[in-house]
Amino acid sequence: MNQRWRRYLPLYVLIAITVLPIAAAYIAYYIVPPSGRTNYGTLIEPQRPVPALPLTSVDGAEFDLRQLRGSWVFVMVDGGDCDSRCNEKLLMMRQQRTMTGKERDQIERVWLIFDNAPLPIVLMREYEGTHFVRTALPPLRDFLALPDTAGASLQDHIWVIDPRGNLMLRWPKSAEASGVKRDVAKLLKIAAGWIRIDPR
Repeated sequence: MNQRWRRYLPLYVLIAITVLPIAAAYIAYYIVPPSGRTNYGTLIEPQRPVPALPLTSVDGAEFDLRQLRGSWVFVMVDGGDCDSRCNEKLLMMRQQRTMTGKERDQIERVWLIFDNAPLPIVLMREYEGTHFVRTALPPLRDFLALPDTAGASLQDHIWVIDPRGNLMLRWPKSAEASGVKRDVAKLLKIAAGWIRIDPR
């Protein structure tokens, strides 16, 4: 028995090295209680799977938010006229993605536009790579988690959908870039141990 154990010891070590990071990431993400976490944003608990939403790209094609499964997705909501607060959110999403460096391809950005106001071409060029998607407000209110405070608005926040297709985090109104950056770094680190999900 001892000889057999010694013979397979390298295999056991290899399995442990492979499995432990994945197990640790799973435990850190799903099992550690919220009080043990130090997130800047607010965790959505329970997490909400992305439903079928009535979405249309600005070019008129149907858009399914679930097609981005396999990536981290930053989501914001605003009208097409895009005031200064809207621009700040677009800039935040772009900068946070850029600051991840070589990991930026793991992040998608979605702007859910709740009206038919035309989008300025300059704005679309400035935030190229963002998915510009039109929808209605009622389905978003049912899906996107708002804080339980008076006057809370969908336009106030940026949300995060994880690679498994679950709404899992909400950043506060007028979020600080440093806090968002810490959260993004933690999320990417945790996900590094996950088995890659086929978005199909």
